[in-house]
Amino acid sequence: MKILTLNTHSLLEKDHQKKLDWFVAGILREKPDIIALQEVNQTADAQLMGLEKLEGQYPVPGCIQVRADNYAALVANLLRQAGIDCYWVWLPIKRGYGKFDEGIAILSLGRRIRCVDQFPISKVKDYHNWRTRAALGVQLEGLEDWFYCLHMGWWDDAAEHFLNQWQVLNSCIVGKRMCGTVWLMGDFNAPDMIPGQSYDHIVACGWVDTYQIARHRDGRATARGCIDGWREKLADPSDESLRLDYIWCNHKKEIFSSRIMFDGRTDPVVSDHFGVLIEVKSA
Repeated sequence: MKILTLNTHSLLEKDHQKKLDWFVAGILREKPDIIALQEVNQTADAQLMGLEKLEGQYPVPGCIQVRADNYAALVANLLRQAGIDCYWVWLPIKRGYGKFDEGIAILSLGRRIRCVDQFPISKVKDYHNWRTRAALGVQLEGLEDWFYCLHMGWWDDAAEHFLNQWQVLNSCIVGKRMCGTVWLMGDFNAPDMIPGQSYDHIVACGWVDTYQIARHRDGRATARGCIDGWREKLADPSDESLRLDYIWCNHKKEIFSSRIMFDGRTDPVVSDHFGVLIEVKSA
């Protein structure tokens, strides 16, 4: 099984259509089984997407409608055009930059989504407040595992502290964690080189960093330089390499490999973050 996570930056990227094509090309080459995406945007006043292009969607009740430039829907459609059965769910969370509906998404290649779990993790629950955060989880046909996509806040944000969001997340999934395998995928805004903060707290709670136990590791940093949210936090943002994006598991699995994708080496850069791809022996 292959799992991929990427903070897409989607419609905020310069030449985002070209980068979308590059991203899909990488997916077609690697064929991950499940993909977690963060910062998945659509323009709030764009035309609605036609029903014929919503094939494979698992609609979340009560959420806003999918519009024509929705990043997750575009990826799913390009994969289907290439002959890949793609099933997907998008959870809109907040209004971004005053003009985007921003959310998180999970895509499954080949297996249908049979169950979805979603809940807020931030104290703020205002759609028009950029601090609003939520979790999105899925179960797939033929698997008992739960896969969660997350975009967490910062350790030093007094108004929306990482620790509070983490506690809400863990309390909401405690039953699933006790009964089976749970994967947490996404942008945790948790640099592993800062002791005593987010990364160390996740590890102390019993979660396994799949990068650390992978038999083969290729690349490490998942963001580099002056990216949103970290400009003011780094002594020299132009030179800093950060590991912010992770795939965690509540059990120690046999991880064949952990690789960085879309970082300009073998894949073109498609976002201000790089992707993390792991290969696991079994679900």
